[in-house]
Amino acid sequence: MEIKNLSIIAHIDHGKSTLADRFLEITKTIPKDKLIPQYLDRLDLERERGITIKMQPCQLRYSLDSQKEFLLNLIDTPGHIDFHYEVSRALKAVEGAILLVDVTKGVQSQTLANLELAKKMGLKIIPAINKVDLEASLLEEVKKEVSEITQRKEEEISLISAKTGFGVEGLLKRVVEEIPSPKIDLNSPLKSLVFDSLYNSHLGIIAYLRVFSGQIKKGDKLFLMRENFPFEVKKVGYFSPELKEKEKLSSGEIGWLATGIKKPEILRIGETITTLEAAKEKKVFPLPGYQRPQPMVFASIFPKNSADFEELKSSLEKLSLNDSSFDFKPQLCPLLGRGFLLGALGLLHLEIITQRLKRHFGIETIITWPSVLYRVELKDGEVLEIKNAEEMPDTFKIKRILEPWVKIKIFFPFVYFGNISEVLGEHCFLFKKKEIKGEKVFLEGEIPLAEIIHNFYDQIKSKSKGFASYSYQFLEWRQGEIAKLVIRIAGQDQYGLSFLIRREKMEKFARSLVSKLKEILPREQFSVPIQAVFNNKVIARETLPALKKNVTGNLYGGDRTRKMKLWQKQKKGKKRLKEFGQVKIKPEIFVKLFSSLE
Repeated sequence: MEIKNLSIIAHIDHGKSTLADRFLEITKTIPKDKLIPQYLDRLDLERERGITIKMQPCQLRYSLDSQKEFLLNLIDTPGHIDFHYEVSRALKAVEGAILLVDVTKGVQSQTLANLELAKKMGLKIIPAINKVDLEASLLEEVKKEVSEITQRKEEEISLISAKTGFGVEGLLKRVVEEIPSPKIDLNSPLKSLVFDSLYNSHLGIIAYLRVFSGQIKKGDKLFLMRENFPFEVKKVGYFSPELKEKEKLSSGEIGWLATGIKKPEILRIGETITTLEAAKEKKVFPLPGYQRPQPMVFASIFPKNSADFEELKSSLEKLSLNDSSFDFKPQLCPLLGRGFLLGALGLLHLEIITQRLKRHFGIETIITWPSVLYRVELKDGEVLEIKNAEEMPDTFKIKRILEPWVKIKIFFPFVYFGNISEVLGEHCFLFKKKEIKGEKVFLEGEIPLAEIIHNFYDQIKSKSKGFASYSYQFLEWRQGEIAKLVIRIAGQDQYGLSFLIRREKMEKFARSLVSKLKEILPREQFSVPIQAVFNNKVIARETLPALKKNVTGNLYGGDRTRKMKLWQKQKKGKKRLKEFGQVKIKPEIFVKLFSSLE
């Protein structure tokens, strides 16, 4: 049976998961009455949000004209920029890809980013335009766009509707006819690449892998080449998309194996697996693996219940098997206790990690205000990498601060040019290039990474009624005017309530910060000053009024002098409390504050 390994790549919401559903239906992999929408989106978060977060392999069997049967290993991939690393790993396991474009939106940022990645890997690309049942008027324009970026003739572009099934079987026929079969090498020693993994309490780490040569059977003695670790195969199988057991995995196939390894740190994505014998005789060299992306967005994460620290640590270790693109290291906060500094690829990625901790491991967490990575050059010549405000040295020690800048490409219909320009003007955007193709504008420029990690995405989506998109990549480090803003409550600097922010935005942000704290902090028996401090200078302030207790409520009539004495006593008491009293910031205050900031 001939093997075809392929992936579906596209911008977010262009119909990858729906197309995968139709493939499952046509090949009868899943009975039609059991085929729920987004079937390959296995996480509940994916179905709730309507987006793919994790790549998902699935094996299909397809007969061409009822004569020749093919074994298709399909990998559905995410479309959001935060999960681009998932796409890169999927593409390294296949020989071809379907590039899908939504006819109502045309070529978007991740369309180009994913296409460029597929081209670099030398994959056969089949272009397809989706949702042709919805918008015929834009079809000719989008066909020209797709033809230009893929360098294929317009008649070589498949026109489909993944929702209705129109044209999908024709696209599937193109897959088996055009995507090259993998090279089959059963005689050479085993060489396989781990492109994903997950943790199973009974079977240990389950490795998702592509076999390039040799074969794997239950009971085989295998070896992790990078970790120098031997193990015995407990089970092997394929994706249906559920894990199904089979006798063996052979060269050219995509499947899984149960390692029995219980320590998450031993097996990492990008590992090369071979036989113990081949490793001893040095017959196999490790495959190149993957270049792990550098996390650029950081936040501190703490368990809501301090007793759950070890459980949080264990959960992060297990989750990192299934998502190797984030990192974490222990951190101690006087107010919130033990936690971790978490590094992610973006805000959505950060949010998904915390949601998965809650859904899959039952861990409720508190996460602080995210920051990007800064490089700080000290006057003594030392260079520090700063991932949160608490790590920032005193100003008098600093020679200069470098911040990450990215090259950004923004795509949107021309009608929204004014709206998008307004947003960019608020975010330190440096214009480099503009291209107008038909009704669409392609802008290219440079922007500080810190400017796009919070509400930038929501702003450009709102200003373009959902049609704008962008992609970015790291450009260089540049000197920046970065301020460390500290919140001081009742005279006490609050660890965990400090922020790194651009100097020109500091005062506006500080005023918003103290105002929000005034709203959410519970009142005390004394008035509480809330101050935003930069370089030990107060730049914004609010005062939380004291609780007023009616100390004369039990007095009826009589001499007013007695009431006056009680009021004076209360006033002196409040003054003493204000002088010596302390305010304890409860964890829920952090949750309310960070969820309200923009």
